[in-house]
Amino acid sequence: MAGIRFQNVVKTYDNGVTVIPDLNLEIKDKEFVVLVGPSGCGKSTTLRMIAGLETISDGELYIGDQIVNDVAPKNRDIAMVFQSYALYPHMTVYKNMAFALELRKTPKDVIDKKVREAAKILELEPYLDRKPKALSGGQRQRVALGRAMVRDPKVFLLDEPLSNLDAKLRTEMRTQISSLHNRLQTTFVYVTHDQTEAMTMGDRICVMKDGIIQQFDTPQNLYNSPQNMFVAGFIGSPQMNFLEVDVEKDGNGYALVKGETRVPVDTAGLGSYVGKKVILGIRPEDLHIEEEHLSKAGSAVLPAKVDLDEMMGSEIYLYFMIDGQKMIARIPSRYGVKMGDQTKLAIDTDKIHIFDMETEEVIE
Repeated sequence: MAGIRFQNVVKTYDNGVTVIPDLNLEIKDKEFVVLVGPSGCGKSTTLRMIAGLETISDGELYIGDQIVNDVAPKNRDIAMVFQSYALYPHMTVYKNMAFALELRKTPKDVIDKKVREAAKILELEPYLDRKPKALSGGQRQRVALGRAMVRDPKVFLLDEPLSNLDAKLRTEMRTQISSLHNRLQTTFVYVTHDQTEAMTMGDRICVMKDGIIQQFDTPQNLYNSPQNMFVAGFIGSPQMNFLEVDVEKDGNGYALVKGETRVPVDTAGLGSYVGKKVILGIRPEDLHIEEEHLSKAGSAVLPAKVDLDEMMGSEIYLYFMIDGQKMIARIPSRYGVKMGDQTKLAIDTDKIHIFDMETEEVIE
């Protein structure tokens, strides 16, 4: 078993700066977990603590049932894949993949079998005699993965492994890494700042900010039920729109009011907010221009003077302002709306999110 558990883990550097104040996180055996967040949020530090490349200031870190705070990196049975590939330039692909096994004095026939099996899975067989400089970025990253694979580690750690690749290669490599996880059935911990990578690859995603976990959940739950404005704004592309609105009593329910726009809601937690302001969250894809949506929406319609349009193929992104707040709508391109047009957008009231102005936590 190779689950990973952080128990009240603290990381403070020698200069007194605490980057991880109190981390409690449990990663299940064979799970693919993605650590995601903006630069400086502590995700790479967390990964490096698992690897043993960063010391732990306080708390306990378990790999399986063993506390590994003081266990040397080479004895943790983990393999790490770096952003920079970290291949030996003077060695062939075969030698790069075999090197760690040679250091362990593994028999040559076993090394050969493991290297060739990994090369077959990663489609590297034609390149085994080449040196890294003769490979593309995607091929080099596959070699780095192969070097990790041959060791049969308990845990794979991947630190932004795709950030040096172009968009097409990133998409291909995402698929390959996900397929590799399914084949190997090993625990994967993957660090990225790219929420698309996180959403497409992770069984669960840990969203971090300032060394603190904001939400640890499945991709679907992060998208559909964000616990605060940070998660809501970080997950989804383009990011969620946030609009300050007034809360009014409306029959047996409530209304979120912005000018002529009234959004009816029955959120029980709004009782104490009547007469106050809250934040209304609307994803760009939940604003609709189609007539059937406009006719059903009643007063839950936003007037929009388009300041900018971005053609994205099958969709157009429309940028507009509501009382000085920037908004984005994602609509089908067949409607041909363009910069300068005045239009109306219906809010899908079943998919809105409501947040407290001060705490930024979701109101349920």
